[in-house]
Amino acid sequence: MKEINVERITEALKEACGTIAVDYQPDILAALKQGAEKETKERSQTAMQMLLENARIASADRIPICQDTGMAIVWLRVGQEVHFTGGSLQEAIQRGISEGYLENSLRASMVDDPLYQRKNTKNNTPAVIHMEIVEGDQVFLELMAKGFGSENKSAVKMLTPADGEKGVIDFVLDTVKKAGPNACPPFIIGVGIGGSFDSVTELSKHALMRPLSQSNPDPRYASLEAELLRQINDLHIGPMGFHGNTTALKVMIEEAPTHIAGLPAAVNMCCHACRHWAGIID
Repeated sequence: MKEINVERITEALKEACGTIAVDYQPDILAALKQGAEKETKERSQTAMQMLLENARIASADRIPICQDTGMAIVWLRVGQEVHFTGGSLQEAIQRGISEGYLENSLRASMVDDPLYQRKNTKNNTPAVIHMEIVEGDQVFLELMAKGFGSENKSAVKMLTPADGEKGVIDFVLDTVKKAGPNACPPFIIGVGIGGSFDSVTELSKHALMRPLSQSNPDPRYASLEAELLRQINDLHIGPMGFHGNTTALKVMIEEAPTHIAGLPAAVNMCCHACRHWAGIID
């Protein structure tokens, strides 16, 4: 049995909150630079250069990439041989987010009631937590800071098996068209296929955690990712909506078994920053 003090979870998340708020992942920064080289019109070229300059300033001056510093989403895959010590794991996670946002002077964006009073909790908690028990004696920890300019443009649709691949493509393209410039393109787009009404949305969001260099391991879904990316870029929404060639940097699909009568699909829109972090606690 491996003992892990929950304070290590707190410290890891606290540090990660500060890092992802100001630093792009290297693969995303590289993709932005490649996208900038593909732009042929002055306005879209200027937009891409502004995004790259914003990234440079944020990292150099340690100030947030965006004013919306995001809602914290945490994934834990906990080895079944792990025994947590030092208190409540749930409280440790929330404390890590709270301290990470407060100590790094990041905007607190969470309200305690969604419909009526909507009072700001002032420390960006509670985080959304997804947890899974796996084999082993390690904790795989992931964090996403999800802004709502893009989150508000996400969608879920209960397709039928008869809709097939075309139905999925049409749904994804329709979602991107409706998002337009409002979700801060160029996008990184997570697509969930299968599961149930609730789980397919989580699939689409977790797809965004994958490195941009990786495609779906199933060649059929990898081919669908590539086709969706081609058709999305053919929309020419472009960087920040200036009708360029780079509407999306990547489309990433996660799939799961589903019911014989269903074909759930979800699209999680994400802006070009796609702030995320992953680590292992052992």
